[in-house]
Amino acid sequence: MDDDQAHQAVPGHLSGTSRTMSVDADGEPAMTLRRHYDAGVADVWQACTDPERLARWLTPVSGELRPGGRYQLAGNAGGQILRCEPPRVLEVTWESPGGQPVTRVTAELTPAGEGTDFELRHSGPVDGEFWDRFGPGAVGVGWDLALFGLALHLAGSPRPEQVAGPPSAAYRDLVTGSSLGWQAAAEAAGTPPGQAKAAAERTTGFYLPPS
Repeated sequence: MDDDQAHQAVPGHLSGTSRTMSVDADGEPAMTLRRHYDAGVADVWQACTDPERLARWLTPVSGELRPGGRYQLAGNAGGQILRCEPPRVLEVTWESPGGQPVTRVTAELTPAGEGTDFELRHSGPVDGEFWDRFGPGAVGVGWDLALFGLALHLAGSPRPEQVAGPPSAAYRDLVTGSSLGWQAAAEAAGTPPGQAKAAAERTTGFYLPPS
C-alpha cells in the first residue's frame, strides 16, 4: 500500500473507531478505543502477540513473553504481562520511558460475524500537569496510530514509515482527526469545551510540530 492508498484508508479508521473517556472515583481516567476488523479472532490475536508480526505494525518487542513475564517495546514502554487468555484478553502494565505513572493496557477481542470487535483500554493514574496540558489525546492519538497500523497489517499492507521531514498526508490527517475525536470524548466526559480544545491543539502540535 502506497501513501495515497494509506491516506484513503484514514477516514474509514477515524469514523469506524469509537473513542470514550471516563474517570473513576479516584480521579483516574480511562481511554477506550473500539473498532471492527475484517479478520478472524485468531488472526487478530496472533498479530497482537507474535513478536514477528508485532514488529510489522507496532514496534519490535523483547522479553519474557508469558504471564508474569516482562516485555519491552523498542523505543517505547515496557511492563509486566498481567493476563494472557488466548485468544480473547491481553492485559499488561504500561511503564513509559518518560517517568509517567505506571498505567494499564487491556485488549479484548470478541468474534463478530467473520471478523473481530477489538477494544483497547488504557487506564490508571496520571501526572496532573501532563494531563491538564494534553488530556486524553496524550495516549489516545498514539493508540489511534497503532490501531490504524494494525488495520493495514491485517489487510496485508505494510505500515507507512514516518521519516524526518514533512509528514505524509495519511499521518497528518490521522493525527488531526484523532485529536478532534479525543477532544469530543473529553467534552462528553465533562471537560469544559475550551479546556478540551486547547489540550487537543497541544496534542496535535506535539505530533505535528511546525516545520
